[in-house]
Amino acid sequence: MNATLTLATARRILTQLRHDHRTVAMMVLVPSLLMILLRYVFNSEQAFSAAAPALLAVFPFAIMFIVTSITTLRERTTATLERLMTMPIAKLDLLFGYAIAFGVVAVLQVLVATGISLTWLGLEIDGSVWLLVLIAVLDALLGTALGLLASAFARTEFQAVQFMPAIVMPQVLLCGLFAPRDSMTPVLEWLSNVMPLSYAVDALAQVTQTSDVDGTLLRNLVIVAGCGLLALVLGAATLRRRTP
Repeated sequence: MNATLTLATARRILTQLRHDHRTVAMMVLVPSLLMILLRYVFNSEQAFSAAAPALLAVFPFAIMFIVTSITTLRERTTATLERLMTMPIAKLDLLFGYAIAFGVVAVLQVLVATGISLTWLGLEIDGSVWLLVLIAVLDALLGTALGLLASAFARTEFQAVQFMPAIVMPQVLLCGLFAPRDSMTPVLEWLSNVMPLSYAVDALAQVTQTSDVDGTLLRNLVIVAGCGLLALVLGAATLRRRTP
């Protein structure tokens, strides 16, 4: 890897995003709008505080997955990626550059959603606010990494969107958002244990309930970060110059 090439790729993507106001608005504002909608659906600060931490993981994860997979696929179908790969730049430089660029947007996205939830919407947590933000950012970066990986297997933007029910929705259903994971059937509990979103939701739930930073919390953070890094490496290994 070459840090200069990686940062150059990140700058290029950020420059493109700066001129795509609708995409930036979707990535930054949609999670916050969904949190506001959720607050008034419950119409109770207590019920909102119980559900909001998990959704601070789910909403950024899903949105970053969709935007990243489609954006990367568009780069390949328009031959931008093919032109870049004729230059002396490694695949990891490309994907980590994408990850850094979308990571910047993910940080802004999570800061806005968390700030609105804690101030306006009445979300109450017992742990550190910055730890809550860190976990949500790691989860958004995981969605980014999985989106980059999924884009390598899609030939059209429609196919990229189709990966969402295959990759995102099972994790949403099994992460503990709708039912405790330990109350699921053994097969579903095992599946939830191999899905990284489960560990992000567990970490966020722990931060809202206690200020203790124990081994379980650190393990969950390492798993989420490690799965994101693994997805980037696999994405680089499967990256093609163009879509056949």
